[in-house]
Amino acid sequence: MWWVIAVVALVVAVATYVTWLAARVDRLHARAAAAYATLDAHLVRRAAAAVALAEAAQLPTLMYAAKIALDAQPDDREVAENDLTRHLRSGFVLEQDVEETLVQVSRRVALARQVHNDVVRDALASRRFRLVRLFRLARKHPIPAYFDVDDPSLT
Repeated sequence: MWWVIAVVALVVAVATYVTWLAARVDRLHARAAAAYATLDAHLVRRAAAAVALAEAAQLPTLMYAAKIALDAQPDDREVAENDLTRHLRSGFVLEQDVEETLVQVSRRVALARQVHNDVVRDALASRRFRLVRLFRLARKHPIPAYFDVDDPSLT
């Protein structure tokens, strides 16, 4: 009779662990989606600030790069953001308050990118667990991707 109790306890323990693991995978993927949404919002703010700056300073190449970054599709987003970062680092002279605003927005983009990549790393690590693959606990979530761009912070 004691072996029946041991088997039931083992089944309950395994079921509890698998349920916890499934909830963890769901939470990590939700955090990855939220981090990407935050990163996207900061990238849009930076591109909008760059458009306003380009219009005020009469810089057509910066305006063009910023508008491409605003209109970029998800597949082309990294290239467009890298191009915008290069144009922002080109070293044009700005008013002090405009430059401070652009530097602050770029720092927020850098921080959001770091948070996003950290969360993606954790989500991808959770997908590699043997039980997650065995029970296909991550099948309803798309595979999160890193956002690899040059460091967008300006000095």
